[in-house]
Amino acid sequence: MEIQRVLISDSCDPRCAEILTKAGCKVTVKTDHTPQELVENIKNFDALVVRSATKVTAAVINAAPDLKVIGRAGTGVDNIDCETATKNGVLVINAPGGNTLSAAEMTCALIVSLSRDIAAACASLKAGRWDRKNFMSNELNGKTIGIVGLGRIGREVATRMQSFGMRTIGFDPIIPAEAAAEFGVEAMSLDDLWPQCDYITVHTPLIPQTRDLINSKTLAKCKKGVKIVNCARGGIVNENDLLAALESGQASGAGFDVFEEEPPKNTAFIAHPKVICTPHLGANTKEAQARVAIEIAEQFVALRDDRRIAGAVNAPLLAQSQAAENRLIAQLATDLGKVAGALVSGSSAIGITMETCGDRLAAQAKFLSSTVTIGVLRSLGENANLINFGGLAEKRGVSYSHQNASICCGFDECIRITVKGDSSSHVLEGTPGQVSILRMVDQVKLDGGFALTGKLLVAEGPANSLPAVVQSVAALGKITSVTDCGKVYLIKSDICAKSTAAPGPLSRWARVEF
Repeated sequence: MEIQRVLISDSCDPRCAEILTKAGCKVTVKTDHTPQELVENIKNFDALVVRSATKVTAAVINAAPDLKVIGRAGTGVDNIDCETATKNGVLVINAPGGNTLSAAEMTCALIVSLSRDIAAACASLKAGRWDRKNFMSNELNGKTIGIVGLGRIGREVATRMQSFGMRTIGFDPIIPAEAAAEFGVEAMSLDDLWPQCDYITVHTPLIPQTRDLINSKTLAKCKKGVKIVNCARGGIVNENDLLAALESGQASGAGFDVFEEEPPKNTAFIAHPKVICTPHLGANTKEAQARVAIEIAEQFVALRDDRRIAGAVNAPLLAQSQAAENRLIAQLATDLGKVAGALVSGSSAIGITMETCGDRLAAQAKFLSSTVTIGVLRSLGENANLINFGGLAEKRGVSYSHQNASICCGFDECIRITVKGDSSSHVLEGTPGQVSILRMVDQVKLDGGFALTGKLLVAEGPANSLPAVVQSVAALGKITSVTDCGKVYLIKSDICAKSTAAPGPLSRWARVEF
């Protein structure tokens, strides 16, 4: 990925800019943009680095025709319009590991503070009172903590609270129970978790499925006197419902570092005597800020060097495309897709089915069928990539699938695709190499294969019409070669098919570049 001009719009550790500059990027640090100024200035940059202050709205993204990547120096991407970024083919990445320890330690600090009434006792003593009787508290040893979300931070919280003698139970829709058991957490459903917990801490992203995850209904299922901790994202816990539970005694304490609105406007919640609250300090340590700044810069450099990254937010297949062992087969899939798209260009609906030969390719089928689709979309004039191809395919009426059953094509590895348009269908077969080789078109085997390089006119017309095809095309410009594939003709030429109607016996043609 070409990354030359980078804007850092939030305060970051200076090592972020240093790493990018050393890699040859031109870095601009400007942290005082108004929203309108950012819209006006972003057009000059390929890449953007933000923390949580900058709001990367649809207006910002749409104003940046050259923008390729947005990097969040941290974990949460709530301040980035990922949907618009995806539609525009802009990669969103984060630094998922940089603030893990700081966020986990913050969570544990709130849990300990809740267990011993530290904040209230401190305030009482500073007010001149020596009131020990009002601050009778409880040990953590022997208590049960429920951890909702068993990713990096949830795991670190679990191991730390186990050292206090706590029983750790948890829920995560992705982490298998066996994996959770390896770090000492008993996995279970949420319905089983709620009534067992003395403490509950959440460590999930804020998505539609997790908004108001802890609410009046779930709190009613909890053990009376439960304590709730949120150092993840505001909105996962419904603050008004928790306030009501605190007032009724159903909940006996809350430790919050994040809020539905920041700065918080729910003053009744934060002012409640059973609430310990801090102004979003989870990642606010020198160590965490250094790590996330370095991590995001190193990921930018890796992207620039076509190396694998770990923090892609809106491109789940990106890691497969970056694996060196997949480069040639991915190129073949794209090249076959370009030829297929040219053969059905102009169709209102296009269907693609991909089959593979070879165990390695079968394991990559989802990735490769996506890459074929990208090739089809590019032949239709779309600027498709692994980020935006899904939305573009829907817009252009392109559907795609893959067959799990392997094919036998006489080669160790090959891809076969069937493409169907409004009035025709075609089958293509190819093999990978330093240059992609087309091996078959509509059951016509190509002896020695056809190298998919340079500029190619893909044409369709009646069978057995090679002389007429050559004569009519040659009248328009220079031809390097014509390969007869039955009703399909592969013409090496510099002629621009877009500006010239298909000549002579040809019913359609389209230009493809590899």
